[in-house]
Amino acid sequence: MAYSIAVAGKGGTGKTTVCGLIINYLAEYGGGPVLAVDADANSNLNEVLGVEVETTLGEIREEVAKGDGFVPTGMSKQDYTEYRFEDALSERDGYDLLVMGRTQGQGCYCFVNGLLQTQIARYAGGYKYMVVDNEAGMEHISRGILPQVNVILLVSDCSRRGIQAVGRIKELIADVGLKTDRIGLIVNMVPEDGLADGIREEIEKYGLELFAAIPRDRAVYEYDSSGKALVGLPEDNPVKQAVSRLMRKLEAERTA
Repeated sequence: MAYSIAVAGKGGTGKTTVCGLIINYLAEYGGGPVLAVDADANSNLNEVLGVEVETTLGEIREEVAKGDGFVPTGMSKQDYTEYRFEDALSERDGYDLLVMGRTQGQGCYCFVNGLLQTQIARYAGGYKYMVVDNEAGMEHISRGILPQVNVILLVSDCSRRGIQAVGRIKELIADVGLKTDRIGLIVNMVPEDGLADGIREEIEKYGLELFAAIPRDRAVYEYDSSGKALVGLPEDNPVKQAVSRLMRKLEAERTA
């Protein structure tokens, strides 16, 4: 089974940016291959990676739900979804991307969640790593969609409310009985003068282990504003360097 890393946190913290840079690092330096999973219904991991997605699980769900005219005569819904999944996996150098996406209507995501769970179980054994960008909170993990989670990275912005949010996610992990080897905190968009005492106090209050403090960086804003893939940031970019240091540390601890 692939070594799995789940990235979670509330919206607006740069969670997906961090996740994309982790995938990029593992694909280039981790010896890959990597299965990248965008498990957020509001998918945009592909934009960070610079990947054009042809179809998503949500779109497949819509096709299957409509039935007539979409599922070919003589094929079961199960056979059709298996066939369509070949198109849902976007293949790139060093990693493949599977995107959950959203449905067009207000229907339950149970079917899409089931598809995601099935496909992860189907594909994960063929990869060295699996990195999952979760929606805000921990729904996909708490529902057992991931077969196992080796490391959970909780991403917060540099605010007390952000730390409190990931502190509650950590409590949820314990409440649902999810077993994982490590849970670590990443504080993103840290100002030049570093973490304030109040932020450090909040981290300690929730018993969070600080894995990395990623600086606020103008280039990230400029890349995002112009629609450039953030994985294209130069290697000496401070955000990219911070993520690289984090991954080297995790890899050293994993292989020790």
